[in-house]
Amino acid sequence: MANIKSAKKRIRTSAKRAELNKAEKSGVKTAIKKVRVAIENNDKAAAGEALTNAISKIEKAGSKGVYHKANASRKVSRLTKAVNKMA
Repeated sequence: MANIKSAKKRIRTSAKRAELNKAEKSGVKTAIKKVRVAIENNDKAAAGEALTNAISKIEKAGSKGVYHKANASRKVSRLTKAVNKMA
């Protein structure tokens, strides 16, 4: 355990940020899963709506630094491509 006051604070803030990042990532994964389920069910309307929500969550996570910018962009691109591929 750290003895220096600033080190103790870093431990507390790091734990708090990790918890917030974990929640953010979980939300993104859930949104992506909803898009995938809609695609599997061949429901184009639901997939489009879920995609809009997922893109919003992914972009927000990317801007907060939870995901790297390129990673967020790649996720959006792949999801969009999958929805557009639906017949």
